[in-house]
Amino acid sequence: MKLQRGVSLNGMMIGSVIFAVLALLTMKVLPEWIEYGKILKIVKATAADSTLKDAAIRDVRAAYDKRADIDVIKSVTAQDIEVNKESGELVISFAYTKKIPLFYNVSLVFDFEGSSANK
Repeated sequence: MKLQRGVSLNGMMIGSVIFAVLALLTMKVLPEWIEYGKILKIVKATAADSTLKDAAIRDVRAAYDKRADIDVIKSVTAQDIEVNKESGELVISFAYTKKIPLFYNVSLVFDFEGSSANK
């Protein structure tokens, strides 16, 4: 008698469900993490801009807004950023919450925050 090898139908169905749930999570969450990375990059680039060292807060916000428009950032507007000077350096920080609906009444909530300060 030969031993059978392979995956049973039940094993394949359970594996498919697990794969589908992971794919759903990835498709819903990954764009939010990518946007967070873009926001952080824009904040650091704006703070590092040498022309904004002695600029007014509204000018810093306008510079951020221009960069955010290019990358189509909707989660953090120019009014949502905090602009400070620490040790003569421009420091821009932000914080926001993102709720990601998954299915029915199940959602994921992320609290994103970042700063241009090198920590």
